[in-house]
Amino acid sequence: MKRFTAETANPADIVQELLHGGGAVGISGLFSPAEIAEARAVVMAHSDNAAAKVTHFQGAAEDAGKLDLQRRVWNLLAKGDVFSTMATHPVLMDILRAFLGTEFIMGSIAANRILPGGPGQEPHVDYPYWDFHKPDTHPVGLNASFPMNAQVSILLDPFTEESGATGYVPGSQRELRYPAPKDEFHKRCERMTGQPGDVALFYGATWHCAMPNNADHDRSAILIQYLPKWVKPMEEMPAALPQEFLDHASPDMRQLLGLNFPYPEVLDAARGGNAEGRT
Repeated sequence: MKRFTAETANPADIVQELLHGGGAVGISGLFSPAEIAEARAVVMAHSDNAAAKVTHFQGAAEDAGKLDLQRRVWNLLAKGDVFSTMATHPVLMDILRAFLGTEFIMGSIAANRILPGGPGQEPHVDYPYWDFHKPDTHPVGLNASFPMNAQVSILLDPFTEESGATGYVPGSQRELRYPAPKDEFHKRCERMTGQPGDVALFYGATWHCAMPNNADHDRSAILIQYLPKWVKPMEEMPAALPQEFLDHASPDMRQLLGLNFPYPEVLDAARGGNAEGRT
């Protein structure tokens, strides 16, 4: 995985790597230890002794008894200002504008916590590609020549091979399909390793998965999904946020929440001829 710092994270170089290179990059120096500690404390508080929340790609059937060792915390924007700061970091915004278009949106922001002994996940691709094991449900000719997803993982704990750092197959994003057993994912994968505060940014069409946590500490991260403005988000985030949050949202946050994008719209009732010229 190519690695950058806050100072060397040139958007053009990163876009090239995401589309035509390995499909994933690491970036260090974006978040302070205090921000990481604050975010981690919130995640721990909301996931300790909590009932299982919706998650995805749980892994093998024999690991079903360990699902409580994988915990999600949803609706993070309502749980602390630090998550808005993370989602709108200027370096990330510049990269994502170059990758997804200047008016991209956020599809989800959640925390994934895998406790010691957690089994990890099955190899997969991410939303909106994540059900590509049913290719007939997608448009004919759909390919990965342009991105409909970018994933950002902000590491809250050390991501090592022992603790289950995300595995991925470099270059797999260039052939849009679901990983199959014949692809021998676990023989070919590399790891998105890093330390707390580091960011792993990858194209969601890249085959990847959380690996088993065999360490004696948690393996937690903030997971942020970004999409082109016209892709339907995975989470209905504005509906889960208090009106006060929406009223005081920054311009970048309004964009990420899709508040600047009017569609779908009842064009018959559009104000002042807004529907004029839309053909």
